[in-house]
Amino acid sequence: MYKIIRASRLYEQIVQQVEESIHKGALKPGDQLPPERELAEQFGVSRTAVREAVKTLREKGLVEAYPGRGTFITDGSSNTIRQSLHRMMRSGNEGFAFLAEVREILEPEIAALATTRADKEVLTAMKEQVEVMDASKTDPDAYIEADLDFHLALAEAAGNPIILSLIDSIVGLLREQRMGIFQVKGGPDRGQYHHKKILEAIEHRDSAGARDAMKAHLQQVREDSRNAPSE
Repeated sequence: MYKIIRASRLYEQIVQQVEESIHKGALKPGDQLPPERELAEQFGVSRTAVREAVKTLREKGLVEAYPGRGTFITDGSSNTIRQSLHRMMRSGNEGFAFLAEVREILEPEIAALATTRADKEVLTAMKEQVEVMDASKTDPDAYIEADLDFHLALAEAAGNPIILSLIDSIVGLLREQRMGIFQVKGGPDRGQYHHKKILEAIEHRDSAGARDAMKAHLQQVREDSRNAPSE
C-alpha cells in the first residue's frame, strides 16, 4: 500500500502518503492504521519517524490515537476546534492561564468519572504510559508523548466520546506546555508523583481521591508553568 521512503524529513513523507490515501478514499473515517511497528516496516523507516508522523496527523485532525486501542482515521471535524483554540492561544500572553483554567474545570471530574467506567484495557494503557515516563526522565520527547497519552487514556476511561474529543483537541497546546515544564528542575518527578496518585485512585475506584489527585496535579502544573523558561 505504501512506498519505501528514501529521503530526509521522513515523517513528512509518511504524512503525505497517508493524506493521499485519505483523499483517494483508500482510507476512510473509522479505519484503523496498522500498529507502529508494522507501519515502520511498510514505509521502511524507524518507529521514531512513524511516531512523529502520527503526531503530525493528529495535529492536522486527520487521525485520533487512543492509548491501548490504536490510531484511527477521523472525518477531520475536530481540526476546526483545534485550529480555533490555537488561534486563541496565540492572541495574547494569557493563553496558558486560560488553558489551566479549562483543565481545572474539566479534568478533576473526568478523573472522578473514570473511576466508575475505566475498563482493564484502558487501565493497562495508563500503567504502560506511567512506566514509559519512569524510564524517560532524560528523554523529553518520550516523556512528553507518554504524558499526553496518559491523559488521553484517562479521558477515554471516562467513557464519553465528547470528553475524549475535547481533550484530544487541546493535545497540541498541552504538548507545548509540557515542553516548558520538562525543563523546570524536578518537574518530571513532580508530575510522575501525581500521575501515580491519579492512577492509584482510579484502580481503587475512589472517585473523591481521583478528583483530589487531579486537582493537586493541575496545581503542580500551574506552578511549574510559572517557572518554565520563556521562549
